[in-house]
Amino acid sequence: MTLLNPLRRGLLAVTAFATLGLASAAHAADGSAPDQLIRGLSIEVLETVKSDKDIQAGNVNKIIALVDAKVMPHVNFQRMTASAVGRFWRQATPEQQQKLQAEFKTLLVRTYAGALTQVKDQQIGLKPLRAQPTDTDVVVKTEIRGKGDPIQLDYRLEKAGEVWKIYDVNVLGIWLADQYRNSFAQEIGANGIDGLIKSLADKNAKAGAAKG
Repeated sequence: MTLLNPLRRGLLAVTAFATLGLASAAHAADGSAPDQLIRGLSIEVLETVKSDKDIQAGNVNKIIALVDAKVMPHVNFQRMTASAVGRFWRQATPEQQQKLQAEFKTLLVRTYAGALTQVKDQQIGLKPLRAQPTDTDVVVKTEIRGKGDPIQLDYRLEKAGEVWKIYDVNVLGIWLADQYRNSFAQEIGANGIDGLIKSLADKNAKAGAAKG
């Protein structure tokens, strides 16, 4: 597998999380087809990112506010975190699970915050959805179109009641949860679940100090 430039991967992941802004812009989530939901609302969110001078300047607090307001209510982040932690998730106490979710979210936001300044002329292209109307777990395949060749960007969504929620993102062939699972498992194996929480907290604190 070809190693990706960190900024390039960051840009793609940020684009993914920007498009997760999804249903906050409209209440079309209820009963909407998952592919059309992503297409319509991702376009609006990308335009917001492009036009927001604070985000373009790398304002982390503004980015966190954007994620909290538009992204998190429409993502099953517990499932995303559990998938990244793997088999150890069930061993964690409810308090540890909450801490893991909080630190993992902060890690993702801070890791990719700088790449938001690179979102310029990208557009979303939607591929045909291969799913049945009765399916409650689907993969929506898209591509980022800008300069150069189109870039693969896919989403896993689940239907809870009448609402679709995203629980994983595929950036250039690697699912987000898979990207972190091995390193998380190594940390837990060496220092336990609390060790992983501390490691994530330390990284986040260091990143925050660097920005400050």
